[in-house]
Amino acid sequence: MTVRSKTLWLALAAALICLLHLLPFYILITTSFKASGDLSSKWVMPGYLYLDNFVNAWREARLPVAFRNNIIVTALSVLLIVLTGSVAAYPLARRQTGWNKFMYALFVSALIVPPLTILVPLYKYMVDIGGMNTYWGIVLLHVTFNLPMTIFLYTGFIGTIPRDLDEASMIDGADRLGLFYRILLPLLKPITATVVILTGVAVWNDYQFSVFFLQKQELRTFTVALSSFFGSYTNEIGWVAAGSLIGALPMVAVYLFLQRYFITGLSSGAVKG
Repeated sequence: MTVRSKTLWLALAAALICLLHLLPFYILITTSFKASGDLSSKWVMPGYLYLDNFVNAWREARLPVAFRNNIIVTALSVLLIVLTGSVAAYPLARRQTGWNKFMYALFVSALIVPPLTILVPLYKYMVDIGGMNTYWGIVLLHVTFNLPMTIFLYTGFIGTIPRDLDEASMIDGADRLGLFYRILLPLLKPITATVVILTGVAVWNDYQFSVFFLQKQELRTFTVALSSFFGSYTNEIGWVAAGSLIGALPMVAVYLFLQRYFITGLSSGAVKG
């Protein structure tokens, strides 16, 4: 097989994979804009725009409240994840002591622990500290379970930045904290964008924690509200599709805004880590 034919086959395989991922979104869009009485195939785009599905989903599923909760939880979680993860990764990347290597291995090993396997003790602990049905409780959980991947990526990326930059800054009178926030942090834009996208999507779409630890209706997040809504309106699939599309749009917008940094940060952080 020649190099040209191999490249062609790889391009076709990539196009097929992209198509398989885009098909559900296409069906979601066609269903969202169809009236409930429209019996046409789900593969056919409607020749009209039926916006009542979005209005009904927004009102009946109480999506404004869920949307507000999602924004609060996601924004606080991502902010704390970025700040804590980057600060923790800096000494792990710069000082290769035995203790730091052990801590790095400990963080990475935490990636293999499924959260649901420790749900019972975690639930009891959250009850004991009063974290049930609170914003700070759910944010604490998201920060805890997203930090291992964040530290892994930041440590790898910081390892690609020359140490000479640290030494030059220290000679100019900068302390460690000033060096990190004024010199290194601006250089971490690619990996920070990657962390924001990965953790933001994970927190925004979270169901397993939200359904157990945010049980009050006024604190429901988007995924829990949609799940309850779907159970009550199984015959109104257009409403559910419209609600799902509303929930997907914010993260799509964030990805489109940060995509130019995403691949660079992910590859650099993973390879060097």
